[in-house]
Order: sequence, then structure tokens, then C-alpha cells
Amino acid sequence: MKKFRKVFLIIALVVLCLVVTLILLYRSFISPVSTSNKESEVVIENGMSSSEIGNLLKSKNLIKDAKFFRIYLKINSVTDLKAGTYLLRPNMPLKEIVKIIHEGNNFSNSEIQITFKEGINFRELATVIANNTNNSYDDVMNTLKDLDYLNSLIEDYWFVTDDIKNNEIYYPLEGYLFPDTYKFRSKSVTVHEIFKTLLDQMEIVLEPYKELIETNKLNVHEILTLASMAEKEVNNANDRAKVVSVFNNRIKNNMSLGSDVTARYGIKLDEKRALTKSELNDNNPYNTRLTTKKGLPVGPISTVSKASIEASIRPDNTNYLYFISNIKTDETFFFEKSSDFEKKKAELSSVNSGY
Repeated sequence: MKKFRKVFLIIALVVLCLVVTLILLYRSFISPVSTSNKESEVVIENGMSSSEIGNLLKSKNLIKDAKFFRIYLKINSVTDLKAGTYLLRPNMPLKEIVKIIHEGNNFSNSEIQITFKEGINFRELATVIANNTNNSYDDVMNTLKDLDYLNSLIEDYWFVTDDIKNNEIYYPLEGYLFPDTYKFRSKSVTVHEIFKTLLDQMEIVLEPYKELIETNKLNVHEILTLASMAEKEVNNANDRAKVVSVFNNRIKNNMSLGSDVTARYGIKLDEKRALTKSELNDNNPYNTRLTTKKGLPVGPISTVSKASIEASIRPDNTNYLYFISNIKTDETFFFEKSSDFEKKKAELSSVNSGY
């Protein structure tokens, strides 16, 4: 009996020592890393796992152990860590750091907001980035020359395919970056971070259409191309499904699409003026005004809204082959016969000033 009591006491003592050790370790790991109050900017991006966040905090010397960080989250049932830019200090206990990231407060006052408009081309998008961040116009443009980077995007996003690597395409990510208003950590945000944010949002917009896209006659690159053309052709989003139907009908009838907006994009003209005859006849992979060019241009010509994506995936069922808009009223007229179209074109010639 004494032998069993001795064994029991030894076991109890060992367990007690383990418990005390674990308590001490726990208290050590949740305590501040140091007494320093120097702030560090921490950027937690959308989709980052708790493991990635823990490694990030450890790399900035804000927590003592990345693995314990994950354990702490599980013990305290913390599952929602919010993306954002935070200012954190080494003298903060782990509980305070987790609370801040969980609640999504304490954002850096250096945060910036950038609006990318619908229907702008990549040159204009690059200018917006250059005007609002520490990146230059050339920084943005040169990013698209990195083949390894483009291949990484093809691996990361189901809707980005080898189509963007066509040598005839001017800007590989044209039409793939979703236009909206976004917040970034500061002016020091990188081009890659900006593109990731816009691509992530495009994925969110496209995801509900994924099955329809997979069964569509057109692939996602062609759908975005059509969407961008509809985006540029008419300002009234309600008319875009009819515009897409016109383009589809012209393709079925082996007609060129005859789109001025593709001709304008093809010669890289951002100035708002009527196109000359030579510009309309310029031989480039985007110009669908060429009667010899049938089908879609080589790629998208602008950023696209959700309305234009919807229109390109679910176009109206019509017999229209022509359309023309009144650029002052944004009213668009659709026709089945060329004679009716030419009549309306002549009627609007003074209003549209050659457009």
C-alpha cells in the first residue's frame, strides 16, 4: 500500500510540475516581447491564414512564438482576424494584439484610398496608381513584362489563363482588374499588392458566374473582351446586353464588328476626338473596324463593371446588327437593317460630331 502511495505521489508531483510549467510558459508567451513602444506597421492581407499572420507578427518581433499564437487563437476561439493595416508595439501583450486584429481597429493613419473608374484603359489605370502612390507609371508598366509574375497569376486565379500571354496583347491584365474604390496601407503599397487586391475582387465578382462561364461558348478572356467593348460603347448599363447581342449576331453572320472603340484602343488614342479615316483603317489586332477582321479583338480594352460582365454572359436575344448612340443624351438606337441605321446615323451626325 505504501508503495502505491509513493508512486501516486510521484505521479501527482510530475503532473503538478507539468501544469506549473505550462502555466509559466503560457504566461511567458502571452506577455509583451519587450518594453519598447516603437510602432511597427503590420499589413494583414485578405485571405491570410492564422499561420501566416503568426509568422508575420513573429518576423516583426511583436510576439514570442508563431505556433503559440495559433494555439492561443484556438484556446480563446478566435477565428475572425480582419485584414488591414495596423500599428502595433512590442510592449503590447498578446491578448491586446489579437483583440486589435480581431476587432479591426487601430488602422494606420497613413492609409490611402484609390478609386479606379469603370471603362478606363490600362494606361489610365497606371496613371491613377502613379498619382496616388510612390510607384511610377513605368513601375506599373514594367510589372507586366515579368513573365514569372504573369505565370504566378495564372496559377493563383482560375479566371486568368494563358490568353493574357498572347504577344499581340498590349497589356496582359487589361480587363482583369476590377474597378472600384479600395483602401491600401499607405502610399508605399506595391504594384503587386494593388493588382492582387483588384484581382481578388474580380474573383469575387466572377465566382457566381463560374458555372455559366464554363458552359459558355466563349471563354473567360472572350467574355471580358466583350464586356469591355460594351462598357466603352454605351454609358447606359441597361443597353449593354443589347450591344453584346449585336456583336454576337455580327459574328454569327460573319461580319466584322465595326466597333470604333476598338479602333481607338488599337492606336492607343486617349484624346476625345473623332477618328480619322487612316486611324479607322489602321491594321492592328484590336481594330474591328477593318472589314477583313472578323470576330473579337485580341483582348479586353478597358476595366469592366459587373453590369457589363452580366451583359456579356447573359446577352439579350435579338436580331439587331447595328446600333448608334446619341452621345449627348446617352440614348442608344438598335436596328436590324443597315438602311435604318444609316438614316439614324445621318440624323445624329451633327450631334455626335463624327463619333
